[in-house]
Amino acid sequence: MATYVDGPVRVTVPATSANLGPGFDALGLALSLRDELEAEVTASGIEVEVTGEGAADVPRDASHLVVRSMHAAFDAMDARPPGLRLTCRNVIPHSRGLGSSSAAIVAGVALARALVAGGRLLLDDAALLRIAADIEGHPDNVAPALLGGFVICGREAGEWYAVPSAVDPRVRAEVFVPSTPVATEVARGLLPATVPHADAAANSGRAALLVAALAGRPEHLLVATRDYLHQEQREPAMPDSLALVHRLRADGIPAVISGAGPTVLALVGAGRRDLTDLTPPGWTHHVLDVEARGVVVAD
Repeated sequence: MATYVDGPVRVTVPATSANLGPGFDALGLALSLRDELEAEVTASGIEVEVTGEGAADVPRDASHLVVRSMHAAFDAMDARPPGLRLTCRNVIPHSRGLGSSSAAIVAGVALARALVAGGRLLLDDAALLRIAADIEGHPDNVAPALLGGFVICGREAGEWYAVPSAVDPRVRAEVFVPSTPVATEVARGLLPATVPHADAAANSGRAALLVAALAGRPEHLLVATRDYLHQEQREPAMPDSLALVHRLRADGIPAVISGAGPTVLALVGAGRRDLTDLTPPGWTHHVLDVEARGVVVAD
């Protein structure tokens, strides 16, 4: 029978941006917006308290994504507790392409492992990645949320993989967040079933260049973030976002749709001015660091 730790466990988990232009479902970056969560085992029932982003929309029962993710990890440890109390303080915008669902999933599996005595012996980080990516369906947000930094990820022979890669300290991220969300399912539904071979080849080259550009050659970021496979195809769902991407790129700023959108991400090197004045009316703007830390269990 499982033994649980006394008292609550606290974790923080970062926002993430997936794709980064050409790295569709393969590249992800952790950003310095962090949700804070706290959970403890109780005698019975499910209690969920949520403040901040998404508080008006998310469920307060066992269907909450964090709770579902916790249960998946508990089941993997054969350690389903009798009850749970969960508190979420959300900072990451919901349905904006900044990894809010992946943050919830990663926080959930990390909380569950931390609540079980000896949990790290039962579930290592590779197991957490497997559970989280299975829930999400792809690894490009959950991997950087778990590991931090810039991560190259995918699936091979039925197993998920995630390989961290270097990021030049001169690179910062600026995000432009519109007031209107776009569901990931809607954005993915606009993608074509097939793509031209030439476009696939062009994207492969850009994605490879992006790894080198982020690692130490940020002068190549504009070319390296050019996408051929998914951004323009999603324009019907987020025309204002694509218009901003085009304006920024025409000004030499490496801008992309963050994840499934509609947030716009700009990867900016040293010496570039703050882009606040380019924020469209009604949008919010954040200057962020690339977050080296993934999910963290607080002391």
